[in-house]
Formats: sequence, C-alpha cells, structure tokens
Amino acid sequence: MGWSRHGRDGGQRGYHHGNLREALVAAALALIAERGPFGFSFAEAARHAGVSPAAPYRHFRDRDELLAEVARRGFERFEAGLAGAWDDGRPDPITAFDRIGRAYLAFAREEHAYYAAMFETSLPLDRYPELHLASDRAFAVLRQAAEALAARLPKERRPPALMMGLHIWAMTHGIASLFGRGDASRRALPMSPEDLLEAGVLIYLQGLGIVGGPSADG
Repeated sequence: MGWSRHGRDGGQRGYHHGNLREALVAAALALIAERGPFGFSFAEAARHAGVSPAAPYRHFRDRDELLAEVARRGFERFEAGLAGAWDDGRPDPITAFDRIGRAYLAFAREEHAYYAAMFETSLPLDRYPELHLASDRAFAVLRQAAEALAARLPKERRPPALMMGLHIWAMTHGIASLFGRGDASRRALPMSPEDLLEAGVLIYLQGLGIVGGPSADG
C-alpha cells in the first residue's frame, strides 16, 4: 500500500492521498475475513487503515458504501474467473460448464472475504448501480453457458436459458456457501464440494435431456 504511519511530529499517522481509498478497501477485506461483513464499524475500518475516523468520508459516505465497493470489486474478479473458466465454451459446453462450477467453488473458498461482501451484506442494489451492473455481468456468464447447453436440445424442447441459469446458480451457490467456504463456517462433507456439484448438475442436465440421451448427441 502507498500509505505510511508517520508524520512530521513522529506521532501522527499519514497517508498518500491517492491510496487512501485502496487502504480502506484493504482494511475492510481484512476485517470481513476476521469478523464477517457486519463485525466492524466505519471507524474501525479507518483505524485499521491507519487514518483518522473522519478520513474515510473523503471517499465513502458510510460503511455500507465501503462494503458496496468491496462487493463490486469482488463481482468483477468473480466475473473474470467465471469467464476465463467458460472460455467461450471450448472445447465443448459440458466440459466448459464443469470448469465454471469449479471456478465458482474456488472463488468462494479462496476469496471468502469478497464472497461474503458480495452475498451476505443485503445491500440494496438500486442504491449502488455500479454494484448492480457488476453482479449482472457475473451472472451473464452463467446465462451464456446455460444458453449454450440448452442449444443442444431441439428448439421446441429448450428450457428458458434464464431459468436454467438461475437453477444452476442456486445449486452452485448453495454448495459453495454450505460446503465450499474457506472460513470457519464451512460444513464437513464426506466428499469434495466439486464432486457434489458435478453430481447435482449432471442429474439436472439429465432431467432436461441435455446429457445422457440421444438428443444430447446432436
């Protein structure tokens, strides 16, 4: 970080103005990882960043706005991870979709502070349009994948891609939240979260006729 804890009198804490925003985001991430998204105040985030309680107001209206910024950045990283895993459906949609599921679980496990800010803060999206757009772009990767999977069926039998995307998102998110977290809230499971998700998605796609039947081959 580009902020320092010294001043001309040797006791004041200072910072480089251009990096205060980054210092506050980093402080929020550290506190979320330690205490959860509701476990700290705006003043504590300032103290953790090494600045006065008034300093954060230069960049954020309140703690919720700081959390919204953390969540927005999380969704951007999330989108990049999902899009990279999807890789435009190469070499085939089924293989690529399996990678998306694994990328989702890896994000929940490895970026649990971002994940908590994204999904556990209950921030009103209409108040934070940039956060709303970032979350929509992340879901758009799942919807694109659902469209590619549905395209394996004849047109008259294709389910709505939006519905498919939401079903698969709910399943993946549930497994990630219950069994795939990287923090103390993770529940014990006699199999890997990846295996559990793979089995659940396979059953879902078989039920739709996308895999495991003659229609899946065309």
